[in-house]
Amino acid sequence: MITINKTPGLALAAAIWLAGCGVSQSKPENTKVETATAVTAFPLGKAIFSASLRTPGELQAFQQVDLYAKVNSFVRKLNVDVGSTVQAGQVLATMEAPELGSALSGAESRLRSQEAVYLASKANYDRLYQTSLTPGTVSQNDLDMAFAKQQSDFAQKEAARAAYREIADQRNYLEIRAPFSGVISSRNVSAGAYVGPSGKGSEMPLFTLQEQKKLRLVVSVPEAYTPYLKDKSAVKFVIKSLGNREFEAIINRMAGALDARLRSQRVEMDVQNNDKLLLPGMVAEVHIPLATADSVFVVPTTAVVSSTEKIFVIRVNGNKSEWVDVKKGREAEGKTEIFGDLRDGDMLVEKANDEIRNGSAVTIKK
Repeated sequence: MITINKTPGLALAAAIWLAGCGVSQSKPENTKVETATAVTAFPLGKAIFSASLRTPGELQAFQQVDLYAKVNSFVRKLNVDVGSTVQAGQVLATMEAPELGSALSGAESRLRSQEAVYLASKANYDRLYQTSLTPGTVSQNDLDMAFAKQQSDFAQKEAARAAYREIADQRNYLEIRAPFSGVISSRNVSAGAYVGPSGKGSEMPLFTLQEQKKLRLVVSVPEAYTPYLKDKSAVKFVIKSLGNREFEAIINRMAGALDARLRSQRVEMDVQNNDKLLLPGMVAEVHIPLATADSVFVVPTTAVVSSTEKIFVIRVNGNKSEWVDVKKGREAEGKTEIFGDLRDGDMLVEKANDEIRNGSAVTIKK
């Protein structure tokens, strides 16, 4: 009789085999399907972008000067007042300084005296020279001394003449004349007032003269817009105090350098003001054209996302969104100039926002 010994290891193996022969059930997996975001997109293209910069400006007199007295004197007569229209060379005020008359008389006397001394020394030299033509009559030393005396007296005469002219010129300063045609915008003295070039009487100018038939329109253009400025470009500006009336001007001068504090360039335009409707000191709203001859990428302003970290647009690439970093340029009328790693024909989301995550699924609306 044959017997089979059952060991614990065999029993365990048989149990495992019987369990494997049973029916097994698998649990269903939870799968999440990503929903694509429907967006409106447009093909990127280049265009000539023309915009204008709106910036405040100030009207200034084309020429302005403060007129002071050059010599210590008293105001004898004022010929003009605030608002007077004057011509170049016109006498605005007359001064008086009695001491100048005395000084001029003294200088004239010294000049006449030196002229007489010079004539005497010249006559003496001429006689000695004529005598010296006869050999042995006049020594060469005497002739040289006479010539030196003549030259010294001539120098003294010219010095006296210069002193006389200096005082005479000071008398001419007693008349204050207009250096150019314009309007007297301020008067700070009255008849009888003491005036002078320094010290008491010179704290304020006698008059302030402005040329107002031609004005300067001055604006400060920020650094970002300076590459688009063009000389001789037509500019429009509005004066609100005149009922938003519009005027035109031409860019005539650009500083060619940036202000160290404001980081802006000074730009000046000449404005004809024959009717004197515009006044120096008026504030204007200036529209400066910022045109360029090169084509650039131009997109709707809504297509550019400005977050705290970056500025980007969203490109649709194979049903996936792709954030592309860009830099903004000029903006005008709902359009923005952009620069970045972009190509013609790229499909960009028209109304972009940071809720459309980078790499998320998107579909373009038909």
